[in-house]
Amino acid sequence: MPNIQWSGGQEHWTHKGDIRLFLWHKPAAVQPAPAGTILFVHGSSMASQPTFDLHVPGRPHSSVMDWFAARGFDTWCMDNEGYGRSDKHRPINFDISNGADDLAAGSDYIFKTTGAKQLLVYGISSGALKAALFAQRHPERVSKLALDAFVWTGEGSPTLAERKKKLPEFLAKNSRPIDRAFVHSIFNRDHPACADEATKDAFADAILSLDSSMPTGTYVDMCSKLPLVDPLQIKAACLIMRGEYDGIASVDDLLKFFQLLPCTNKQFSVMQGISHASFQQKNHLMVYQILHSFFSQPEPSYRG
Repeated sequence: MPNIQWSGGQEHWTHKGDIRLFLWHKPAAVQPAPAGTILFVHGSSMASQPTFDLHVPGRPHSSVMDWFAARGFDTWCMDNEGYGRSDKHRPINFDISNGADDLAAGSDYIFKTTGAKQLLVYGISSGALKAALFAQRHPERVSKLALDAFVWTGEGSPTLAERKKKLPEFLAKNSRPIDRAFVHSIFNRDHPACADEATKDAFADAILSLDSSMPTGTYVDMCSKLPLVDPLQIKAACLIMRGEYDGIASVDDLLKFFQLLPCTNKQFSVMQGISHASFQQKNHLMVYQILHSFFSQPEPSYRG
């Protein structure tokens, strides 16, 4: 296993009760951060740094945190309980609601540390569900919410249809093993050509340097408990990001969710040539630009 070194950022730690949670911070190139403060939220099968601060030789801008920090954003990510460097000792499956609680604790820490008043929040896959539930519970903390690889009811999802076949196995234990082949399966299940092999390998190296197993809670939730989020309760401006080939949710499912969002400052983007794990795709710079456009869009001065 290669020795993965995380550099250029700052380690932070906070607590949720007696649970210790890890945060990783890459500050804006200019201080104080003129463009805002981003909290990136990881998915079911990897910790935060591999997802948001990946480095791939010969692939420029593999770290989305570096890319946004260079453009004036203060960038943060955190390992949910059960993942990466955060505590893993509790005998639970670390579900989506628990992850949203982590975000509440993490956001408290970010506000106290930076003086920021609100966050720009990006979540991917089950991280999008955690981010949306956090925004629903704490609307005053989120100015803009970007949901990538999001799923609402699960209706019409080929990925979840396959995953449900293993639901009894996920219900029977709190964790599931992962290996290099599993990480590659994230890319190969929808459209393998959307990501290059070097990036898949680097992503696997980074993930497996921190974890050899993952919690089952988000899988159980996505297979048996959807919907977990009420769009009518999400008050923030919202961007739905849907990969062209992503099998986690049908377009119809996402459009129904989008229609119910009450804030009229909302966008729906279909990302060409993207399957799952959009920041690790060949078209990752397009994804960054879509997200940057949303996060940097001026607030409307006239609201009708």
